[in-house]
Amino acid sequence: MTAEMSPIDRAKYVAARRAADLVQDGMRVGLGTGSTAAWMVRRLGERVQEEGLKIKGVPTSTRTAQLAREVGIEVVSLDQAGWLDMTIDGADEFDQEMNLIKGGGGAHLQEKIVATASDQMVVIADAGKEVETLGAFPLPLEVIPFGWQTTRTLVEEVLDTMDVLGTSTALRMDGDVPFVTDEGNHVLDLHLHRIGNARQLALVLNQVPGVVENGLFIDICDKVVIGYGDGRVEIRDINEGTTETEQPADSDENLFLDIAD
Repeated sequence: MTAEMSPIDRAKYVAARRAADLVQDGMRVGLGTGSTAAWMVRRLGERVQEEGLKIKGVPTSTRTAQLAREVGIEVVSLDQAGWLDMTIDGADEFDQEMNLIKGGGGAHLQEKIVATASDQMVVIADAGKEVETLGAFPLPLEVIPFGWQTTRTLVEEVLDTMDVLGTSTALRMDGDVPFVTDEGNHVLDLHLHRIGNARQLALVLNQVPGVVENGLFIDICDKVVIGYGDGRVEIRDINEGTTETEQPADSDENLFLDIAD
């Protein structure tokens, strides 16, 4: 089974599995959205079934909520949980300061709310998601449907004043119709190529009327768990200033048996 996996899939899976093992009994945990996060949710479900792990999961999207219930995790709302011990989520890009671009799946609004309501945010990613400078991945911008074209024009005017390489924008589509988020909004993807000052850009974009939230996560991530194609896992803790590398087990075939599920 392992031999049939691509290196990038293996990297995502080992990162997701390692991060899930950071969760302790009794925790309230934010559950991210995306392919890597889905493996993390499945691993937590395994621990619930096999170890009797008791946690409350706060999902960041309807599809994560459905998966969590399917694998036996108790799902509660953020309002019910109040505050979270940890959120585990993926990222589309991260830099050396652990700033992120998220929202490739269109869930960055809920993901950001949940992450900021947590004592700790743990990001899971394959090594290819690390970049020197954010911006190669299009930056998602959630906007309300009313007057979205006006909002888009205002955003493009703002981008002309920012330290970015590109200023083109595109309405995200779902087939022949605009993509709609769980909150009923649209998403503009900003093709910036390079973001010179991510902190400034995040603040300025959120001042544009019609913008709900951007996909820049600045000073939110505490720890990143990076998976590699050979099964290695690297754990970086920005608060402790530490980096740990864990080698793959001698035999890890059993880790990948549920990949096809």
